[in-house]
Amino acid sequence: MTAESSALTKNQEMVLGALSQAKGPMSAYAILDELRQEGFRAPPQVYRALEKLMKNGLVHRLESLNAFVACSHGACHSTGLVAFAICDQCGLVSEFSDEAVTNSLTNWIAKNQFSNTKTTIEIRGDCAACAAA
Repeated sequence: MTAESSALTKNQEMVLGALSQAKGPMSAYAILDELRQEGFRAPPQVYRALEKLMKNGLVHRLESLNAFVACSHGACHSTGLVAFAICDQCGLVSEFSDEAVTNSLTNWIAKNQFSNTKTTIEIRGDCAACAAA
């Protein structure tokens, strides 16, 4: 358990637990449905928890799916850029970082004096298992 996760509220722990046990990305409404029996009644409860979990680097938002996944790359917030490979067939999400890509983007940003506020890289296609099927 990280320092960030030890300071989580009960709702944040339940949302993180639901995402950690999920077989794939979950929308906020899917999380709400999953946690209704635990006392969740309204979307703002889920969104507040997700916001804090994302701030702490424990959860990522997949922009193209408008869904969330638990962080599977323990030190991702210390490596900088995080990327995701998303299988269009089975929904598998693989989280990774690559120093060469990070360096290339960092150099481009500096060279072009671009003020970067957020970087999201999502690769869509077929995972090895689906491609082989």
